[in-house]
Amino acid sequence: MPVARPEPQEPRVIAHVDMDCFYVQVEQRRNPALRGQPTAVVQYNDWKGGGLIAVSYEARGFGVKRSMRGDEAKRVCPGINLVQVPVARGKADLNLYRSSGSEVVAILASKGKCERASIDEVYLDLTEAAKEMLLQAPPDSLEEICMEAAKSNILGLSSDASEKEKNVRAWLCRSDADYQDKLLACGAIIVAQLRIRVLEETQFTCSAGIAHNKMLAKLVSGMHKPAQQTVVPLSSIQDFLSSLPVKKMKQLGGKLGSSLQYDLGVETIGDLLSFSEEKLQEQYGANTGTWLWKIARGISGEEVEDRLLPKSHGCGKTFPGPRALKNNTSVKGWLDQLCEELSERIQSDLNQNKRIAQTLTLHARASKKNERDSMKKFPSKSCPLRYGTGKIQEDAMKLFESGLHDFLESQSTGWSITSLSVTASKIFDIPSGTSSILRYIKGPNSSAPPAISDSSSVPEDPSLDVTPIHEEQCEPSTSEKEDNNRYSAISTKQCPANEEKKNSMKSTGVKGASSILKFLSRDHSAHQEKRRSDGLICSHQGPGSSSEANEAERNVPAQAAVVDRSNSGAEPSGSSNTWMLNVEDIDPAVVEELPPEIQREIQGWIRPSKHPTAKRRGSTISSYFPPARS
Repeated sequence: MPVARPEPQEPRVIAHVDMDCFYVQVEQRRNPALRGQPTAVVQYNDWKGGGLIAVSYEARGFGVKRSMRGDEAKRVCPGINLVQVPVARGKADLNLYRSSGSEVVAILASKGKCERASIDEVYLDLTEAAKEMLLQAPPDSLEEICMEAAKSNILGLSSDASEKEKNVRAWLCRSDADYQDKLLACGAIIVAQLRIRVLEETQFTCSAGIAHNKMLAKLVSGMHKPAQQTVVPLSSIQDFLSSLPVKKMKQLGGKLGSSLQYDLGVETIGDLLSFSEEKLQEQYGANTGTWLWKIARGISGEEVEDRLLPKSHGCGKTFPGPRALKNNTSVKGWLDQLCEELSERIQSDLNQNKRIAQTLTLHARASKKNERDSMKKFPSKSCPLRYGTGKIQEDAMKLFESGLHDFLESQSTGWSITSLSVTASKIFDIPSGTSSILRYIKGPNSSAPPAISDSSSVPEDPSLDVTPIHEEQCEPSTSEKEDNNRYSAISTKQCPANEEKKNSMKSTGVKGASSILKFLSRDHSAHQEKRRSDGLICSHQGPGSSSEANEAERNVPAQAAVVDRSNSGAEPSGSSNTWMLNVEDIDPAVVEELPPEIQREIQGWIRPSKHPTAKRRGSTISSYFPPARS
């Protein structure tokens, strides 16, 4: 349900920029011969000529609509050019359109806070840019207003076409206008300049709405298409909303809008003005009631998020009519393809933008045999996202099976799936200075090449530097200075004898362990764990150590192994037999890959227990470093 947000303290200038028939424009740029011609972009399937997903304005003039199929469009407009979207893995491949949209976003983001809402639409917060313009070069001081700004549509202004440009220039340059309208005038000029840049640099046209909040800017951006912009002054808000149908308002197109129509008799946004805030709260709850009361007055506190990248990645496929999936084998086949594409996209996001997705969600539409009118929906299912194509495919299939079980309610009946999609969401930036725990498994100055790891094991992050377990190393231990307050290093001694290494690895007895153990299961000698509140130090003896030597080491005061962080550049005493890491540098996303007992201990480092418990043998990470056998 919608939630009312606090209003800003100062007036804002918000623009919603929407590309005109964007898919068609992308294809026209690829093939200039299509410019000015009736054109439509169709889905890849050839059933009845494919479904239209974008229609040029030339084709619209003949009556072609997006709801048509290609064959019907040809009957309406025989000369129409039908361009098929690229295909990959048996479904539409939108990467071409995504990358083209990114070109536009890069230009629009140069003037203020930018929120990419979809492939072809963007929100801009131009408040600071408008304020700066108003101080340095206000519209009434300009010798000339650019033609594109003079063509703006100002709500509430005279609609006389012959005098439109003159009236618009006069409105933009009013010296007696209030502060808010002056900001809007600056915003209109800035948006016009941005739209000209977009056209010059990308060959794409776009339309825009300029208002004091996102809600109004979105509502008017499509009023005068193509290649035009519309401005909403404060004085025109009530007249504009009074006749706006309820279903046209964002978040009122579904059940809430229907309830307003049937329960309260509200047909337009203006009709909401007859209800008090208390009445709306009584009917729809405190938050939604207040939100309805505010939107009726053109008030919205929703802010523009500074986000140039998508909030989630999703891949889907529909299976209409006889193409519906009716068994697990066919479902798995399509899920594998969808997950493969999803894996590529989130891996690319990780490599290029240093962002990690945390949640995998499966959506589906289904029906039961002989129950066409069943109201029960296939439940969406989610789980933590594990990077790697194989893991995503495995988890997605488990989510489907769980959802199917709930959908069938333990009934033994036939079923069919008409839609499948997988989504990666809760995407966060990787904090600077954070890296996977795997990088601590290798000495900082080691020259060994990185391991060729299975993509299903860990994200293919180039910052992860992992030493393969088959590499031979006989190097002196080293230390590395990170900065004045951090000191993290790993140093080990390894024997080059292959036979001894094999025997040592067999002696660990680790089978089916988590991914990190294959890097830890080497020919290590006895290890001793020493913990501080801000770090961890593990010491071990050389290959010639004995159990008596280890026992003697346990009696050494803990201070002997503590690193003096005030002089972290100096190599600590005994560093040749010490490996260290800073708890703050542990990447929480990797902890889930560890065995349960190690997970518990690492969580203890990060959040120490309020009631210390006695350490048990085998309960700490040091238990995974058994003494070398002679």
